[in-house]
Amino acid sequence: MDSKNGKKYISQAIIRRLPRYYRYLGELKAEGVERISSSELSILMNVTASQIRQDLNNFGGFGQQGYGYNVEYLYDEIGKILGIDRPHKIVTVGAGNLGSALSGYQNFPRYGFNILAMFDNDPAKIGTVIHGVPVLPVSELRDYIQKNEIEIVILAIPKEEARQIIQELNGTGIRGVWNFAHTDFEMPGGIIVENVHLSESLMRLSYEIANSGDFG
Repeated sequence: MDSKNGKKYISQAIIRRLPRYYRYLGELKAEGVERISSSELSILMNVTASQIRQDLNNFGGFGQQGYGYNVEYLYDEIGKILGIDRPHKIVTVGAGNLGSALSGYQNFPRYGFNILAMFDNDPAKIGTVIHGVPVLPVSELRDYIQKNEIEIVILAIPKEEARQIIQELNGTGIRGVWNFAHTDFEMPGGIIVENVHLSESLMRLSYEIANSGDFG
């Protein structure tokens, strides 16, 4: 149990696997598969059947002895655990290449992530519409968040600009920040920050290639 709030502690490793379960179950559901065993799911996901059972037992199990898992039911339940059974209002700060690409990603609405607006300081971008999303001045960010009850802010700006924006976000009522600003930071008031470093992911891939034994 988490001594701070009385909730059961769930490891980050399990949390990282949940979206994979959701994705694979979604594909099975689309194919018309009604049920699946942990052994069958383990083959698809390259995760042991024991690990799958242990992971899901943290949330109630969901399986039946001799039957396995009902695909649609488990898909819906994991969606609830992930919090994507309801819509999330989002804004993006930064209308450059990355911010524009994120705001135009078509799968986000499928999971309830609705990007309502983008914010930028570039006069050439302010007033335009990118992928159906309006670009507004950064000076309106705080008021927009509060008036529209925005839950998540995406930061797609350089770290120098991010430090100032972070100050603007305090006290706005947001619940989380998806941070691509090439710097890690934490926020007060229970605001959750997910720091994303694309270059680190590419470096991990480079490491695996360099140490695969196929190149010398």
